[in-house]
Amino acid sequence: MLSLDLRPTTAQRGTPPTPLPPGSHDAVLTEISSVLFASLSRSDQCRKAMQYLRGLLETQGRKSIRNIAALLGEQVSEQNLHHFISSSTWDWKPVRQALARHWINVAPPRAWVVQPVIIPKTGRHSVGVDKHFFPTLGQVLNAQRAIGVWAASDHMSAPVNWRLHLPRTWLQDELRRSQVAIPDGVPAETMSECVVQACQDAVTRWRLPVRPLVLDSCEVHAVPIFERLHAAGLPLLVSVCEDQPLTVADPAVPGSGREPLTAEQIMITARGLRRPVVAGGHAPGTAPRTHWAATVRVGLPNQPRPDSGPGEVMLLGVGDENGHWPAKLWLTNLRTTAPASLVRLSKLADRVDRDFAEIADRVGIRDYSGRSFGGWHRHVTLASAAHAVVALARNAR
Repeated sequence: MLSLDLRPTTAQRGTPPTPLPPGSHDAVLTEISSVLFASLSRSDQCRKAMQYLRGLLETQGRKSIRNIAALLGEQVSEQNLHHFISSSTWDWKPVRQALARHWINVAPPRAWVVQPVIIPKTGRHSVGVDKHFFPTLGQVLNAQRAIGVWAASDHMSAPVNWRLHLPRTWLQDELRRSQVAIPDGVPAETMSECVVQACQDAVTRWRLPVRPLVLDSCEVHAVPIFERLHAAGLPLLVSVCEDQPLTVADPAVPGSGREPLTAEQIMITARGLRRPVVAGGHAPGTAPRTHWAATVRVGLPNQPRPDSGPGEVMLLGVGDENGHWPAKLWLTNLRTTAPASLVRLSKLADRVDRDFAEIADRVGIRDYSGRSFGGWHRHVTLASAAHAVVALARNAR
C-alpha cells in the first residue's frame, strides 16, 4: 500500500510531536486571520475562510471538505463549503502574499527553500494527475506534482507559495481543461520550469526580501533551474547529482580549464581542500554534527569558458560523519560565503522536510479531494495558513 508520506525530499526524521492541545492556537489564529483575509471583500467569504482554517486545524484524520463540514456542524453546510473552496471567485494570490509578509515580520527567514511534493491519487480526474516515475522512490505513481516555496529559518518554516505542475496531456485536452476549470493562458511546463516560475512569482513578482534560494531534490533537473535563476540575479544553493559535468575553473585543483569532469570527480580531486564545519542541532533532541566541506570554482556546461566574473559559480562538497566523501554536492553563486555557512544554509532543506511531515501533512496540505484547479489552490493556501498557525503557536510555547 502506498503511504501518503511519500515525497521527493529527505526522509522524515524524529518522532512526530503530539497534537496541540485544543484552543492552544486560538490567539495566533485570531491574529493571523485578521491579516490574511483582508483581501476578501465579502463578510461571508471571510467567515467561511475562518471556518475552513479552523477545520484544518481541528478535524481529526483526513482534512476533506466532508470531514471539516461534519466538525463545524450547523455553522456551514458541506455544499456551501465545497463551493467556497472549489468554485468560488475569491483570489488566493493576495492571501498567500499576506501570509508571506506576515511570516517575514514574525519569523524572518534565512532562505527560501524550494520543495517538490508528490500527491498520490487513486483516480484520473483530479487536476494535473498523471502517472510519473519518481527516481527517489524507484516506482511509478499516479499522482499530482507540485512545487512549494517555503520561508525557512533554523527553528521553523512555512510554505508561502505553491505551483501545481500541469502535464501537457492536460493542457492539450480541452474537455479535461474545462472540467477542472484550468484558466486560459496557463502554459505547459517542465518540472524545472515549474520550479523557476514558483520562485520568481514569490520572490521577484511579490517583491519579497532577497534571500538565498535552497533546492535539494533529485526529482528535477538542477542545472537548468540554476542557470535561469542565476541569470535573474537570485542567490542560489542547489543540489546536483554526482554525474553532473562541470569544468574546473580553480587553478588550485588539478584539471583546471581542461575537459569537463563530473561533480564527484572534481570533489574527489579537491579532497585536500576539505575543512571541518559544524552544522545542525536545531531540531529537538539533536546535537550539532561535524562535517567536512570544500568549495571549488567551476563553470557550467553551457558556458563557453569558465571565466571569473558574474558567470562563475562554486561547487560545494560536503562529507558525512561516516567519512563518505563527497556525500552531497551543491552548486552556488554565493561566491564570498564561507563553506561552513553554506553547509548550515543547506540544512534548512532538512528543516522544511521535518516541518512538512510534522505540521503541513497533519493540517491536510495534500488532502484536497476535489478536482478543480482553483479549488486545489484555495485549499493549499488555507492549509499553508493552518501550518503557519501551528508553527507559530508551537514556537510561542
